[in-house]
Formats: sequence, C-alpha cells, structure tokens
Amino acid sequence: MPLRSALIPGETIPRHVHDEAYAAVVLDGGYEEAGERGRWRVRAGDVLLHGRFSGHWNRRPGKTLVLNLPLAEAAAETAMARTVDPDLLARLAERDPVEAAAALLETLRPGQAGLADVPDQLAQALSGDEAPTVEAWARDQGVSRETVFRWFRDAYGVGPARFRVEARARRAWRSIVEGEAPLAEIAAEAGFADQAHMSRDVKDLTGRSPGAWRAQFRLQHSFKTRAA
Repeated sequence: MPLRSALIPGETIPRHVHDEAYAAVVLDGGYEEAGERGRWRVRAGDVLLHGRFSGHWNRRPGKTLVLNLPLAEAAAETAMARTVDPDLLARLAERDPVEAAAALLETLRPGQAGLADVPDQLAQALSGDEAPTVEAWARDQGVSRETVFRWFRDAYGVGPARFRVEARARRAWRSIVEGEAPLAEIAAEAGFADQAHMSRDVKDLTGRSPGAWRAQFRLQHSFKTRAA
C-alpha cells in the first residue's frame, strides 16, 4: 500500500480487502467509506482504523489526500477517530511510517459517529454474533428482500449476504488466531454448518486455511516463549 493515496474527484474505488491492519489519515479533502464497521463521510483530520482483512469501498470523493500508516491489529479496535495534527504525522511518515503510527496512536481523539440510515442498521445487524438472515431482517422491516439488497449494495458496494459471510469469517479468523479452542468448536460457535464450511469461508477471506493460521500462530508463540 502506498504511503500516500490521492483520490480523484468523482472516483469510486471498488470494494477491496486489506491483508494488514492500517490507519487512513485524511490530510486534505474528504470522501465516503463503507466497510464492515459502518459508513462514514470523512474530512481532513479524520482517521479510519482498519483491522486485518477489513473490507470497504470509497466513493464520490472530492480531491483528497490520504496518509496510510501501518498498525498492529490490536491498535485497530476503534473504527473512527481524529488526530490533532495530521500535518505532523505526514512529516514524521516521510522519515519513518512506524514512528508516525506511534505518534498517531498517542494523539487520537474520539471521532464522529457513523451514518445510521437503513443500510447501516442492517450492516450492524449482519456484523453481530447473532446475525439475522437478510430475508428475516427485511421481513421485520416490512420491505422486500429485493429492496433491501438494492439499498445495501448501493451504500456498501456489496450484497448483504456476502457482507454477512465475510463478517462471520472474520470473527472466526480472530478466534482461530487469538485462542486455543478446537477448530470444530469455533465453527459451531460461529454458526457454521461444520468445520469444512468455516474453512472455505476463512480461506476465501484471508487466503489461508484455519489450520494454516493456527499452525503459524503456534509457531510464533513458540519463538516468543524461547526468546523470553
């Protein structure tokens, strides 16, 4: 990912997934972003924090300049924040992006709330542990499934069913790499039909199987233990 990104007025960047956690610091201009944590209209000084395998799209920007800084996964728990001095971060990043990221985390302030239109309410519901089916949610709202799909895709750049699948796979991935529970147990708790179903969805999102992720993190833990 480039250190700086310039967004072209009127440009839409299709939905995409990032492999690594990072912060997008808006240096100038503004745009709309919709991702797994909601939807925002951002301006200079706003900071969007993205965890690993975050999926989002950006659209209808004016002329915008964004600074992209690397983050540890744990630092990306908050979705939206503000920074008091984006120009300072830009200067630091020219010398050392990691130093700039550390300075960013020290200066973060609470950010604005996300948008709360009907598609955003559905996104929140689909991201939860008890995510409803799209059909059930549409029925509760008194609208057709087709209408819900159209509203959601227009706001988020992806269909709600796919959004729900990715949200569940992302939650499962975190359980796989952060805990010791058996994979079959994680699959059951996350609501997958079976472990094979979870494996397909996690690999589709992350590019690697649950078994490969678990083996990698066990190896890393072993190295840390020996070093200590």
